[in-house]
Amino acid sequence: MTKPPQQVTATLAALHLIERLRTRHGPLLFHQSGGCCDGSSPMCFAQGDFIVGDRDVQLGEIGGAPFYISPSQFEYWKHTQLIIDVVPGRGGMFSLENGEGVRFLVRSRLFTDEEFAQLQEAGRA
Repeated sequence: MTKPPQQVTATLAALHLIERLRTRHGPLLFHQSGGCCDGSSPMCFAQGDFIVGDRDVQLGEIGGAPFYISPSQFEYWKHTQLIIDVVPGRGGMFSLENGEGVRFLVRSRLFTDEEFAQLQEAGRA
């Protein structure tokens, strides 16, 4: 069986910010909810400051931090690879990058038919 593609990755800029935040706050986790408060921005929390839901899906890890997504968002985005990037702006109200002058941003690309089949075969889609 071929190893399926990563469902979430991060740019070098995002990895640098994750490391800075980890130094300041300890172990981190990300959650992509698509909720009302901060739109669809990925939210970064210190582990223990956010309770992951029983049905949330762990897409993978970025910079050593687990990345979770709500079930409804997973259904919508299961055909895409999430690429976490950093852009100038204000971070999410509850996200740890708030006040850094930058914010996490989701970019995406569609999986090829072959990649999606690999994810399905691995029980990841």
